[in-house]
Amino acid sequence: MTLTLYDSAKAAKRPFVPLIAGEVSIYSCGLTVQSAPHLGHIRKEVAFDVLRRWLTASGYKVTLITNVTDIDDKILAKSAERGVEWWAHAYAFERELHAAYAALGLEPPTYEPRATGHIPEQIELIEQIIAAGHAYVAPDGSGDVYFDVRTWPDYGELSGQKLDEMEAATDADPRGKRDPRDFALWKGHKPTEPLTASWPSPWGRGRPGWHLECSAMARKYLGESFDIHGGGMDLKFPHHENELAQSRSVGQGFAQFWLHNGLVSMAGEKMSKSLGNGALVSEVTKRWPARAVRLYLAGPHYRSVIEYSESALAETVTALARVDSFVDRAKQVAGDQGDVSAGSLPERFITALDDDLGTPAALAVLYDCVREGNRALEAGDTAAVATALGEVEAMLDIFGLRSDDPVWAATSTSDLEPVVDGLVVALLEQREAARARKDYAAADAVRDQLAGLGLTIEDTPQGPRWSLGAPLLG
Repeated sequence: MTLTLYDSAKAAKRPFVPLIAGEVSIYSCGLTVQSAPHLGHIRKEVAFDVLRRWLTASGYKVTLITNVTDIDDKILAKSAERGVEWWAHAYAFERELHAAYAALGLEPPTYEPRATGHIPEQIELIEQIIAAGHAYVAPDGSGDVYFDVRTWPDYGELSGQKLDEMEAATDADPRGKRDPRDFALWKGHKPTEPLTASWPSPWGRGRPGWHLECSAMARKYLGESFDIHGGGMDLKFPHHENELAQSRSVGQGFAQFWLHNGLVSMAGEKMSKSLGNGALVSEVTKRWPARAVRLYLAGPHYRSVIEYSESALAETVTALARVDSFVDRAKQVAGDQGDVSAGSLPERFITALDDDLGTPAALAVLYDCVREGNRALEAGDTAAVATALGEVEAMLDIFGLRSDDPVWAATSTSDLEPVVDGLVVALLEQREAARARKDYAAADAVRDQLAGLGLTIEDTPQGPRWSLGAPLLG
C-alpha cells in the first residue's frame, strides 16, 4: 500500500511521493520558548517522532528540521516581568524543552536552528520580497516592514479564507499598514525594548517577524521546495498561511504537504500558556510513567483532539503494563531461540500506518498480537510465542515504546521489579495456604487486596500468576 497523508492545503488525503526518491525533508514548527512546555506543545513532537520512525522504517532517509523561536514579543514581555535578560529567559526554557524531549524518548531533530542565529538569511528574504513587489517599508519612520497581502492573490489558500473576511493582523501596530491584514516581516526597534533584542538592517535596527523566521530557516536547511511542513492546527492561520505567502511570493515551491495535528484540551478549552491550564510535561511525568505519557499522546490519530484527563492516563498505564507483562513472560519462554525481537511487522500494522499514520488502528493490531501471544503462552506454543514477541517489539519500536530502549533507563522501575514480585509472591503463597486449609474467606481477601492495587490473579495449571490490569486474552 502506498503511504497517504492528509494534506491540509488540499483538505484531502493523497499519495505521498517525496521530491527526491528515497529521501524525505520535513520542517516542523518548533516552540517559542517563553515558558515551560505542556502536553499541548509536546503532542506535535510525539506525532512527528512516530512519523519519522515510520518513514525511516519504510526505507526513507529523513531530514527533520525543528526550529526554536528565541526572540518574540512574549519572550521580551515575560523576561521583563522576571527581571532577567531576554536571551537568558529564552535559553532557560529551551533547556526545559529539551528535557521534555528526553523525558518522552523523542529522537532529536536532524538540526534545531534558532531564529536569532539566522538574521542575515531573514534580511535577505525580506529584501527579495520587497524587490518582488509584495512588501513595503512603513512610511511612519518606525522601521517596520510589512507584507502587502493584497498583492498576493492566493493569500488565504492554505486556510481556505477570503481576504476580506479575515481579521486584522495583530503582530504589529497598524499605524503604518496599507491594509490591517498586512503582517510584519521586520519590526523596528522600540526605545522600550532592550537594544540587544535588535539587529542592524537596511531599514534600521530591529528584529524579524515571527512568520518570516520559519520561512528563512526552512529555505536555508531544506531548500526552496521540501516535502512536509508540520505544526499544530492552531498555527494553520495566520502563521502557516503567512509563511506560505511570503515564500511563494519570491518563487519558492515551499512545502508540498501540510500536516496539522489536533490540539490537547482541558475541560473543553485549548491547552495553552495564556489560559494557565497547561499540564506541564515536567509535572505529568512525575505523576505518570513517561512511556505511558508518550503512548497517551501517540495513540489517538494525530489529527484528532485529545481531552486531557488523569483517568485516561491511568487507563493508558494499565494498557502498557499488559503489553509489558506479555513481553516479559514471552522473553522467559522464547529467549533461548535467538533474537526474537527482530520479527517482521504485521501487514495490518503496515496498512494502518500507511493510511495517514493511523495510530489507533496500528495500536489495535499491537493489542491483538499481545492477546494472541498470551494464548500461545497458555498453550505452551513456544514458536508462536517467539513470533508474537518479535512482532510486538517491532511495533513498539515504531511507537518508540520498547521498554528496553536505553532512552527509558532513567525512568525505568526495573530495579524495583524483584522487590514487587517478591511481595506479590509472598501474598500469593498466603492465599494458597488459605485455600489449602479451605479458608476461602481469607484467600478471597488476599485476592481482593491485590485487585485493589490494580493486579490481576490468574490460576493456571502451573500455579497462580499475577499481572497488572485485566488480562488481554480477549
